[in-house]
Amino acid sequence: MKRLTVKVCGMREAENIRAVARLDVDWMGFIFYPASPRCVPEGDDARATVIRQCAKTKVGVFVNAGAEEMLEKAARYGLDYLQLHGHESPALCRTLQQAGCRVVKAFPVATAADLEPAAAYEPYAACFLFDTKCDTYGGSGKRFDWRTLDAYTGRTPFLLSGGLRPESAEELFRFRHPQWAGVDLNSGFETAPALKDVARLEQFIHQLRNKTNQETTI
Repeated sequence: MKRLTVKVCGMREAENIRAVARLDVDWMGFIFYPASPRCVPEGDDARATVIRQCAKTKVGVFVNAGAEEMLEKAARYGLDYLQLHGHESPALCRTLQQAGCRVVKAFPVATAADLEPAAAYEPYAACFLFDTKCDTYGGSGKRFDWRTLDAYTGRTPFLLSGGLRPESAEELFRFRHPQWAGVDLNSGFETAPALKDVARLEQFIHQLRNKTNQETTI
């Protein structure tokens, strides 16, 4: 197995951002959706500086935002990827791509039919994110049936999201898909919204890295 990308999403608090950034994580996600309890507040220059200075790959998470807003946030916070979690069109993804942004397009999944729209985004997305389908835009804290992803035959790599928590490690060790690129960790590793349990994250990532490293060398 290749090295999995570990993304920790829903970061907001300065000291927690710094602590998580010291772990073996690859991407850190910052939510810019006002309805989310993990939303990064507007007008906080000190927090913006902390995010900008974070050495990890930075992902801005948006829901049905316009291109102008997302590009402004990308510049202000030094975002490396824009993650689109709403009903954004392939045309909007193309606009962002043409502006020099890398796009992560999220899809809520319950059945194989939910994977079909992904094909239209393949030319414009650097990565997909498959999350549990729910009444909100993610954040359910529940897992979907990963066997559904057998129906995904696209060539765009994806992150696995939805209900991942420390006890998910064994199931992840058994999961296989040629385009599986990593995991997205959020509420299952929190002590409160936007506040990550650094010790539990560190232990989980250590387990994940050790297991995948062992399999790579077999």
